[in-house]
Amino acid sequence: MWKDYSKSYIRYNRASGLQICAAALTASFFLTLFAFVSYNLWVYEMETRLLEGSAMQTGKEADSIALLPILFAGIMLLTAISLILIIRGSFEVSMQARIHQLGILISIGATPAQIRVCLLQEAAVLSLLPMFVGGVSGTLADMGLISLTNVMMADVSARRTAVFRFSPAVYAAAFLTSALTVLISAWMPARKISRMTPLQAIRNADMLQIKRRKHSRLLSMLFGVEGEVAGNAWRARKKAMRISNASLLLSFLSFSLMLGFTTLSQISTRFTYFERYQDVWDIMVTVKHTDIEELAADSHNGFGSRRGTGQLGDEMAYNVALYQKAESLIHIPPDRFSDELTALGGLSALTGNPADGGKAQVDAPLVILDDDSFLEYCGQTGISPRLDGAIVINQIWDSINSNFRYKKYVPFVEEEERSVTLYSAVSEGNTAEIPVLDYTYKEPVLREEYDDYALVHVIPMSLWKRISPRLGGEEEDSYIRILAEDRAEGRFAVEDSEIEETLDAMENAAVRMLEVNYEVESENRIREKRDNDRMIMGLMVFFGSFCVLLGVIGIADVFSSTLGFLNQRKKEFAQYMSVGMTPAQMKKLFFIEASVMAGRPLALTIPLTAIMMQLMTKASFLEPKIFWREAPVMPICLFAAAIVLFVALAYYLGARRILRCDLNAALRDDLFWL
Repeated sequence: MWKDYSKSYIRYNRASGLQICAAALTASFFLTLFAFVSYNLWVYEMETRLLEGSAMQTGKEADSIALLPILFAGIMLLTAISLILIIRGSFEVSMQARIHQLGILISIGATPAQIRVCLLQEAAVLSLLPMFVGGVSGTLADMGLISLTNVMMADVSARRTAVFRFSPAVYAAAFLTSALTVLISAWMPARKISRMTPLQAIRNADMLQIKRRKHSRLLSMLFGVEGEVAGNAWRARKKAMRISNASLLLSFLSFSLMLGFTTLSQISTRFTYFERYQDVWDIMVTVKHTDIEELAADSHNGFGSRRGTGQLGDEMAYNVALYQKAESLIHIPPDRFSDELTALGGLSALTGNPADGGKAQVDAPLVILDDDSFLEYCGQTGISPRLDGAIVINQIWDSINSNFRYKKYVPFVEEEERSVTLYSAVSEGNTAEIPVLDYTYKEPVLREEYDDYALVHVIPMSLWKRISPRLGGEEEDSYIRILAEDRAEGRFAVEDSEIEETLDAMENAAVRMLEVNYEVESENRIREKRDNDRMIMGLMVFFGSFCVLLGVIGIADVFSSTLGFLNQRKKEFAQYMSVGMTPAQMKKLFFIEASVMAGRPLALTIPLTAIMMQLMTKASFLEPKIFWREAPVMPICLFAAAIVLFVALAYYLGARRILRCDLNAALRDDLFWL
């Protein structure tokens, strides 16, 4: 009997069946897509680390790879829960539409278990084929996504091409998860209906009752009597709309905060990195396991004796600097600190470390320039060119009167001393005394960030050659900084896009010259910026998809609540009509309810987002006007407009169906049908 009943209902209620099929297909598609995206990402990371050999080097990296499947499984579980909340509405609409029929079946002896089994078998029959189609579509979508990623990231350096991997186990797990998602979505309303008494089901006694509990002052002031009635109806249905309210509010809040955070991050990165170093470097080459003496002495690499004379191409002039870094220490007596630093409370006041009353041990990083670059640096600072001493960058960050975004510096030490004793950072007791050519506040044109509380010494390669046996502490890699210039005007004044190809050619030429004898890694400033923008865009897409998913949950629940409970609301509107309310006024009621549904999350979120953005801007020490000039107002407005549009569509469809019904018949009989 139950099979015949289900077949008959499915045959004569195709619209309801199509809605369930669409929900099952959507769930299967998203879950399969996410499963294969996660699996292929995990495989890609595993293969990359195995090729690099890093997965075998440290247990920590191996542990991080092993944790990826657990992370993906957790996210997939959350996705399944989200989809359950979405597609539950489709089943609830279908089941609510025939609650009267089910009540009759219960009254003649059908048990709650039989009702549940009947409803669940219908869900299984309607969902089986759509789940298979959704699984295949999700798999094909992941193949397309990987191909698109390879095309978009084709010019990203040091990146392997991603390959789609199919796993029957992953497909089976995704299909099983989809099936459980659909069955749980159907089981929730089926359980609720099967527990109703025969009288409740036949009379549909679960109808929402409109009770005046509270005066809606704002709605009454804006819309008059209709606003008061709509406010009462809203409060009566508040519990049923709880998921909609929470989902729409969280989706809009998350989307706004995500866009605000990524915009703030972009501005911060641009200020502190790309714009800061825009006139400092265009190409950086790291020469692995090579000291600067060996690199500068190798005349075959084109960097040892010539600067900007066509070795890297004739399209653009360039400036080259070879350098290496080393660690050392100095001891500074208190009376040698500058008057400005002493007035701030001394070194301990800035670093937070207590003073011991004796000499302070301070890091003295060494920047070792090749001799030509050091002589050029002498000219930039106005110092008489010499190769037998160091130039001291005599500054320290005044962290008391400035922040990390807009740093102010004061002199570190008095500038009378004309020699300095450097202490080895790796061999205790070893020292080297070197002349101080001069003190300056101008850093060499290199892409380097120095410790805020260190006293940096810039020395020539020839001097380092003499003192390195005593000090040591040098890094094992050397660096080549290349800065492109316009041959006639100095530093080029064209847009990045106009010199992109030229810089790529220069980088390739530099790598070709060096990779014959050295292991090298290269970076390109414009490509770094482009890759950074792409990564931020990827993060926005990733997090934005979850925000959209939350919004879809809310909107789907709005459609479910609006269209699924029309039977209950028909009598409500019939009662309005009986007291003289016109169709135009009833349309106004739907408009007011839609405005409240869409307007509440926006009204709560927009001020909260503005406050949060202001607090984040303040915490990052960025001037508010800089952020608000680039604030993502348009995307947020479009997202808000989409919420309003879909909520309005749900209420429009509900109003049209209500007003096309015979409300007089609903008023005469408590048993009313759509």
